[in-house]
Amino acid sequence: MNEEYWEPGEVKSRRSRLETVAKLYEQMFGPNGPQTEEELGEIPDAETRYKNWKATQKDDLSSSSPSYDIIDTGQDFDIFNVVTDRASFEKFQAKATPLAYWVEMRKGRKAWIEKYVPAISHKDKYRVYFNTPDGALERVPAWATYVLPDAEGMQSYAVHWEPPPEEIYKWRFQRPKIKGSLRIYECHVGISGSEQKISSFQEFMSSVLPHIKEAGYNAIQLIGVPEHKDYSSVGYKVTNYFAVSSRFGTPDDFKKLVDEAHGLGLLVLLDIVHSYASADELVGLSLYDGSNDCYFHSGKRGHHKYWGTRMFKYDDVDVLHFLLSNLNWWVTEYQIDGFQFHSLSSMLYTHNGFSTFTGAIEEYCNQYVDKDALIYLILANEMLHELHPDIITIAEDATYYPGLCEPTTQGGLGFDYWTNLSIPDMWLWHLENVPEREWSMSKIMKVLISSNHNMLSYVENHNQSISGRKSFAEIVLNTGMSSSGSVDDDLIFRASSLLKIIKLITFTTSGGAYLNFMGNEFAHPKRVEFPMSSNDYSFHLAYRQWELLDKGVHKNVFNFDKDIMTLDENERIISRGSLNIHHCDDTNMVISFTRGPFLFVFNFNPDVPYQLYRIGVDEAGEYQLILNTDETKYGGCGELNSSQYMKRTNDKRVDGCRNSLELTLASRSAQVYKLVRILRI
Repeated sequence: MNEEYWEPGEVKSRRSRLETVAKLYEQMFGPNGPQTEEELGEIPDAETRYKNWKATQKDDLSSSSPSYDIIDTGQDFDIFNVVTDRASFEKFQAKATPLAYWVEMRKGRKAWIEKYVPAISHKDKYRVYFNTPDGALERVPAWATYVLPDAEGMQSYAVHWEPPPEEIYKWRFQRPKIKGSLRIYECHVGISGSEQKISSFQEFMSSVLPHIKEAGYNAIQLIGVPEHKDYSSVGYKVTNYFAVSSRFGTPDDFKKLVDEAHGLGLLVLLDIVHSYASADELVGLSLYDGSNDCYFHSGKRGHHKYWGTRMFKYDDVDVLHFLLSNLNWWVTEYQIDGFQFHSLSSMLYTHNGFSTFTGAIEEYCNQYVDKDALIYLILANEMLHELHPDIITIAEDATYYPGLCEPTTQGGLGFDYWTNLSIPDMWLWHLENVPEREWSMSKIMKVLISSNHNMLSYVENHNQSISGRKSFAEIVLNTGMSSSGSVDDDLIFRASSLLKIIKLITFTTSGGAYLNFMGNEFAHPKRVEFPMSSNDYSFHLAYRQWELLDKGVHKNVFNFDKDIMTLDENERIISRGSLNIHHCDDTNMVISFTRGPFLFVFNFNPDVPYQLYRIGVDEAGEYQLILNTDETKYGGCGELNSSQYMKRTNDKRVDGCRNSLELTLASRSAQVYKLVRILRI
């Protein structure tokens, strides 16, 4: 292991003096702004400073507008507050010169001053300025809630977003209460439209939300919502943690989206990136105050080993304050119902998770584990669940750190769900590298049920479709495609059959939560590639082909996906506890298991259908067929007739069970049976 991640390293060179910013700073604070603590005594008193500033602003009408005070309670995030109490209001509005609000802020031997600014109005633009030993710096405030670029798109400003009382968004719907399983629809607003452009919150709300509701999902998980300068980063290089991305709309537009989702009975989860941050120095947090260690570790440890992003120093109380208040901000300001914590392996280890893991326990408690990051995650879960009891937190960790979903009181990290990242990788490996007849049922089940306690499963999320990869539908549909681009009917049938049984077995083995990426519910045939320099900033692959919903194989796959969600809504299948595997035959390629009163049977054999295939069950009774991938409405052959929809057990012992069923299994198909009548023998 590379020991360099434990060495302090050299502080990155600070930026050179920016002359324009320096001149502006001198206009505001004078030529001799504070540099060190020893120089603080040379600063004029607050009233003198205010009079001098007021004299320069006497012709500015906006200086007579209602006053605002910048505060930091030490317990909450930094915000602008309207002065509402009578005493303060009279003090600020009196004809006599009011006292200026200047706060001297120190960091080590350096000092800054925080300036009282009257007359900041709704939609006013502002930035913060630091006078450092290397010159004045201009920055977008770390607490900015709305950030816009200038007309040329080169410079960014914070926009003060506080509408007058009559324009404040009024919430119409309560947060929905979801009982049972989570069926999550992962989506990115920017690529959600059917046109080759960046879509907006408004367009997503009017076009995509109704589709999600119709499809049977009960939660959406939004990626790329916090402000990020680089659109091609998919939103994972965050620059402004308290701001919604202005590409998609205003803060009120996002509130309306969340409110509308709640009105449809959908929870709204946010993919939050507290594991690293953008390295941008003008818009983001990097070199925020001119030093290399304001929010991040200095030296090599402050940079992600491969991604070029900055790594937070979780041992700093101000960084903890910033990140924790950011979580609470999204919940209180935007009524967010939960978070997926992105890429925990990047923050839990100083090697950023890029190490070989064998599963040995010492790999989770050696010198490369960032204990401060662990403490932060515990604090985050404790705070969120204490302040918001119905909040949902999901851990995305490729290393499967022990205790992710255990209570913090028992030494765990306190998450509600953990994401099994091995499942999509397993399916991708089989589809691309293993002939279908050689698939191992035992190996597939080993990955699917490695530990289904509070496990979120998915066939593919945005990672499987992102630049350089392909969606699963693209893989199976393109296999065997002719040079003209046409696809043989047999290949379409194979693709449809595979996608349906893969979806069903992944869904029914999950631990109470399932996720689908936008478009994959109808087998979207194209991957995602965001506009970037390598593709001449093209939107050719940065949108969704919704017109395919009513066509051919896409319609069939969507109908099946929708019926899976409906079945779970009515029967709460994946929230019924652990499953019981009765049958896993690598030779015949057949899998069978039960979950509550439901029996699931999968025939992965691409060539061989079975008649009177015997499956063992514990409970004697009558089993009714309630879902079948081979139905014609799903693009199947319809080999089962109505007389085969109800099956009665016999007392022949199979698979170690006292009873058994004789079933008809079409090739490459799956069926779900429900025990509707128990027989006492």
